Amino acid sequence: MNRAPRNPSSAETAPLAVQVVRQYLPNRGGLEDVVAHLSRQLLARGFRVRVVTLDRLFSAPEKSLPARETIDGVEVVRIPFSGSTRYPLAPQVFRHLADADIVHVHAVDFFFDALAWGWLLHRRPLVATTHGGFFHTARFSALKKVWFRTVTRVSSLAYRGIVGCSAQDVRLFRTVAGSRVVHIDNGADTRKFADAAARVPCRRLVTIGRFSVNKRLDRLFDAMAPLVARDPGWHLDVVGVPGDHSVADVEAMIAARGLAAHVGLHVGLPDAAVRDLAGNASLFASASEYEGFGLVAVEAMSAGLMPVLHPNTAYADLAARHGEIRLCDFADARRAADGIDAAFAVLEGDPAGYRRAAIEAAAAYSWDRVADRYVEVYRAACEGGRRAWPSGVLAGRTGA
Repeated sequence: MNRAPRNPSSAETAPLAVQVVRQYLPNRGGLEDVVAHLSRQLLARGFRVRVVTLDRLFSAPEKSLPARETIDGVEVVRIPFSGSTRYPLAPQVFRHLADADIVHVHAVDFFFDALAWGWLLHRRPLVATTHGGFFHTARFSALKKVWFRTVTRVSSLAYRGIVGCSAQDVRLFRTVAGSRVVHIDNGADTRKFADAAARVPCRRLVTIGRFSVNKRLDRLFDAMAPLVARDPGWHLDVVGVPGDHSVADVEAMIAARGLAAHVGLHVGLPDAAVRDLAGNASLFASASEYEGFGLVAVEAMSAGLMPVLHPNTAYADLAARHGEIRLCDFADARRAADGIDAAFAVLEGDPAGYRRAAIEAAAAYSWDRVADRYVEVYRAACEGGRRAWPSGVLAGRTGA
């Protein structure tokens, strides 16, 4: 990561956007990537940006990270926390908001509730992005629904804008926040893996993501077993970082199915190495039961990979918009294997045509377009605020 000094001259003139998120770089994941990309885009549009996050990674809780750091021009402030990683308590967040022009809370957790209920302590304009809420797994589903209809409903009253980053989030959050919910799909780094997929179709898949329970790696491995039985040329590369499952847990899943020769496990790879893996693959697969948006599927399309996805709500919404995506039910291993085989047959029929279509579809999610829409949300939230913003901050496209 590049570390650059802040521009002292910007401190007096540029509005400050404070991004509040429970995990940030050096941790890697969908939420962290979204905040990092948005922060860099805001810098390019004339903002100062501060990220307030927790001082330990959930994947390595024994190690404390520096309290302050500048990463890619973004000021990063890390604060201590206690309690569960599901709802980490971090009241020191209030110390870092006084000079903010806008406070942007990412995800629905302690920060979402605390900054709403404690608004009189900071009095800053609040916006939030849903990132799937807290419905990623079915655990405690009854309690979650009650919490959402009561605590989340009241907390949402403090937010001048709530961005639903998928169609399913928009539908859900409009039940508690009404017209203050706007739909902005997550941005994707369409350059990171751009046009990287194998030029000649090959029976190799890649999956990317944190090793979380909702990702259902077990089902993906279950589908690999009949694929390999039919054709031993099939191979899957699993890329990610520990989450609910440790590396040892994932290795045990692979070994239990006798797939050690057909599944490669890659932990904490840099983007360049992931791009190399994509260059040897033709398909992207995900058996995930829940996604907030499906960001990684868009990144896969930007590479020219064909996504083969379990029909959770977010993936089904994406597939309804993009015929380049194939859905198959990973709850049934043999049917999932049939779906992967069928997807490969389609790709083999016109690899160049599919590649062009997938890359073009992914371009609609570029961060340039998404960031412009976020700036409009900020502008609307801050209308009548304590100072006028420099005209350069609002320059650029404002459409979708």
